[in-house]
Amino acid sequence: MNCRTFSTPLFLSCALCFLCSYDYLSSAKKKSEKKNCSGPYDVIIVPGVPYQNPKFKLVLKARILWAKYLFDHKIARNIIFSGSSVYSPYVEGKIMRIYADSLHIPSENTFSETQAEHSTENVYYSVMMAKKLGFKKIAVATDQYQALILRKFIRKNFPEVEIIKIEYDKIDLLNAPWPEIEPSSAHVDEFVSIIDREDRMHRFKGTLGKNIYLNNNNAVDCEEEIPVAAVTVR
Repeated sequence: MNCRTFSTPLFLSCALCFLCSYDYLSSAKKKSEKKNCSGPYDVIIVPGVPYQNPKFKLVLKARILWAKYLFDHKIARNIIFSGSSVYSPYVEGKIMRIYADSLHIPSENTFSETQAEHSTENVYYSVMMAKKLGFKKIAVATDQYQALILRKFIRKNFPEVEIIKIEYDKIDLLNAPWPEIEPSSAHVDEFVSIIDREDRMHRFKGTLGKNIYLNNNNAVDCEEEIPVAAVTVR
């Protein structure tokens, strides 16, 4: 999950914070501002959002464009797009990878994590995948709002993982070219929304990371099996 729609107040807070962050960062470019990251990173984790939901269209675009910026500027060598089919019948990790292909990010440098249904799970399952693939230096690349709600979870459970917050003045969110994609390969035929599968309390626990057990040996589902030896960590 990412900015999930389990409550109206949460969505309104997310939207307000996102818009305020965009307005501030696009208008105020501080020359003395501290660098956002200390790359290069072997891999960055990009949490997904529901596809074909107008409420999250700009959030989806911002996260993918930021991932492309980090890759193009050699701050990130590889990208894991994370997310299952949660609120829509499209697997978020696959949808984002399709966009990445359309934006000419080499497919050999992108991966889809397809289990996560909450923000904390985006981090957990993607870190597990990253380690399975042999990556060492890892970061989560996302917007300010999600970075804020994930910070405590990451510091507690994965202190080695850094957070790279979107710098909106570097991605031209409103004017950057945005491709039309063919999403059918990411579609789930027998889809059931998480709202119909879990009650509000269970979803809230998932948001807090209570539905995963750290230090366990859960298998991590990849879009495809990729031998560790085939992944170059430079």
